[in-house]
Amino acid sequence: MSFTAEVKEELSRVEARRGCCQKAELAALVRIEGTLSITGSERFRLEVATETAPVARKAIKLLHGLYDLKTELTVRRSVLHKTNNYLITVPEQPRLPQALNELGILDDKMSFTVGILPRVVRRDCCAVAYLRGAFLGGGFVADPHGDFHFELTAESAQIAEDLASLLERFEVAAKVTQRRGLYTVYLKGAEPIVTFLALVGAHRALLRTEDVRVVKSMRNDVNRLVNAETANLAKTADASLAQLEAIELLARARGLDSLPPALQELARLRLEHPEVSLRELGELADPPLSKSAVYHRVRRIEELASQALESGGGRSGGVRSNRGTTSRRSLRVVEGERDTLY
Repeated sequence: MSFTAEVKEELSRVEARRGCCQKAELAALVRIEGTLSITGSERFRLEVATETAPVARKAIKLLHGLYDLKTELTVRRSVLHKTNNYLITVPEQPRLPQALNELGILDDKMSFTVGILPRVVRRDCCAVAYLRGAFLGGGFVADPHGDFHFELTAESAQIAEDLASLLERFEVAAKVTQRRGLYTVYLKGAEPIVTFLALVGAHRALLRTEDVRVVKSMRNDVNRLVNAETANLAKTADASLAQLEAIELLARARGLDSLPPALQELARLRLEHPEVSLRELGELADPPLSKSAVYHRVRRIEELASQALESGGGRSGGVRSNRGTTSRRSLRVVEGERDTLY
C-alpha cells in the first residue's frame, strides 16, 4: 500500500462531529471526484469515482447519513494498474437537488457553481473538513523516505485557487500549477506537509513523517560533520607535507644547524610528527607553544626555504624527496592556509 493510500485510509476514519463539517467534507469529495449529469429541469444524476475502498465507504456513509440518498456501487478491476475502481452512482431522486445545493455544487438558482461557495467553508472547522475531503478525493503525498511532496488536484483553476486560499487561511503556503489538463495545488518541503497532516487529523502519518524527517536531519548533520572533518584532515595533511618539503629543502641547502634554535626545534618536531596539526605540534614543544607562535615559526621556515630556492641554494642537492617535488607553488599554497585551515 502506498503512503498516499495509508493517509487516505486514516483520514476516512476521522469523524466530523458537526453536521456542517460532514457536509463540507462530502462537498469536497463530490467536487473533486464527482460527475454531475443534468437530465432535465432540476433532474440530476451524480457519480463519484475513487480508487480507494475506504474513501468509497466514507462517501456512501455521508450520502446516506446526511441526505438519505439511494446509491449504487459498482466495482471494476483495472487490468492495467491491477487495482479496483469504485463508482458510486446517485440516481435521479427528489432529495438530490436540495443535497447538491447544500453541498455548494448548485447555487440557489440550481445552476452549477465554479468554485467553493463561502457558506460551505465559513467556519474554520468546516474549512478543515473541506481540505480533508479534497485530499480524500484527489490528494497525493510522497513517501517521506523520498522527497517531501504533496498535491491536491482540481478540474478547474478556480477550485485550485480556492483550495490554495483555504490552505493559506491556516498559514500553509501553497502554489498552483497546471499539468496535463488538470490544476494542481502543491506543497514543497516537510514543514507545510506536516502542518497539513496535523490540521486534517492524519496523526499516524504525521508521526511517521516526523520520524523520517528527524532521521534525515541527523543523517545530513552527520554527513556534513564527516565531510568537514575529512576536508580538514586533507588540508592538514597537505600543509604538513608542504612544511616537510620546506624543511628538507633547507636541510639540503644550508643544514638545519644553521637555523635559529627556535626554528630548529620546530623543524625537528615536524620531522618527528608529520601527521599532527599546528596546535598539536605546539603542545609537543618544550615549553608548549601557542598555535599562533607555531604558525609564525612555520612561516619563517617557509620564507627561508623560498629564499634558498630563489638563490639556487638547493639545486646542488636537488629538491626532490621521497614525498614529491618542492615548488614555489606549493609554498604559496601553505602561506594561504592561515584563514582556511588554522
